[in-house]
Amino acid sequence: MVRRMINFLTIDIEDYFQVHALSGVIRYEDWPNYECRVERNTHRLLEMLHDSIPNRQTAIPTHSLDNPLTQAVLPSSSSEALLRPPTGPRATFFILGWIAERYPDLVRKIRKEGHEIACHGYAHKLIYEQSKEEFRSDVRKAKVILEDITGSEVIGYRAPGYSIVERSEWAFEILMEEGFRYDSSIFPIRHDFYGMPGAPRFPFLISRNGNGSVSFSGSVDLPFPPMNASTHSLVNSSDGPRSAIRDPQFLIEFPLSTVQLLGMNLPVSGGGYFRLFPYSLVKRGLQRLNEVEKRPFIFYVHPWELDDGQPKIQGLGLRSRFRHYVNLSRTEEKLAKLLGDFDFCTIRDLLPTVRQQA
Repeated sequence: MVRRMINFLTIDIEDYFQVHALSGVIRYEDWPNYECRVERNTHRLLEMLHDSIPNRQTAIPTHSLDNPLTQAVLPSSSSEALLRPPTGPRATFFILGWIAERYPDLVRKIRKEGHEIACHGYAHKLIYEQSKEEFRSDVRKAKVILEDITGSEVIGYRAPGYSIVERSEWAFEILMEEGFRYDSSIFPIRHDFYGMPGAPRFPFLISRNGNGSVSFSGSVDLPFPPMNASTHSLVNSSDGPRSAIRDPQFLIEFPLSTVQLLGMNLPVSGGGYFRLFPYSLVKRGLQRLNEVEKRPFIFYVHPWELDDGQPKIQGLGLRSRFRHYVNLSRTEEKLAKLLGDFDFCTIRDLLPTVRQQA
């Protein structure tokens, strides 16, 4: 039986009229005036995930079993102990609070089908366009809505438009204080409205410095140690360091995946890049991450990217129109290939003690 590395599939639940590329012509106040299509598009994504059952065994990453952040948790040094049985792909759904408030049954269905519920903020406003107080209010409101619907703690966050950049690093401290345990907002590339090209390419630890700033560690290996409520600091003891994931002084960052070419980070992890590039090119890049760099990748998609029939918004600039509408008709076919070629779990799957309750 073929064994493949397990990767992270993430889905950002927002509707077509809420996308940043359209924000120049669609105001937040006007959202209720547009046809909502997120429910039907998300149901289609759920159908694709349900129907995509791999016929091979999947291996949780075990390339660094000697890493101090993994030693204490593994049942043995044998990779056999970390093999998953064949199941359908599971995804982390970063859900906009505005959507969850209006479609609570959709949130419940996502959770019922075994996927992770995570937070995408409430109003899909770029972080660096908000004050600290506005940002805290936005994420707190969204987190409460999602937790009230599911009855479970929401521990993951992704910023609208990947808008945690150098000038908005202060957001990490607020996320820690609001009870989030991990973030997936950093895109380590150069882009006109997001990106942090100097950040690590693979999951790493973010820690508070105590003076309002944060610092990044080197990349850490998967799987992480279980979150232990009695563990409140990263300590050195006789049996080695332990995870501080549950400590409000720390946060795990899951950056969006890139491949390196000529010293540059190139995006291969979803969205417009997935729609624009030939699937064969994307597949080679993702295989390189798994097979050469021995790392899982983090992939993302939006429900509206499967919807070629969505209303065409007038008044967009050429760049925004291209970014939003390019190759929408091909997304579903390419995504089906991706689900067949790779295996996926949620981010929460590797944070064992805070898995959602049945």
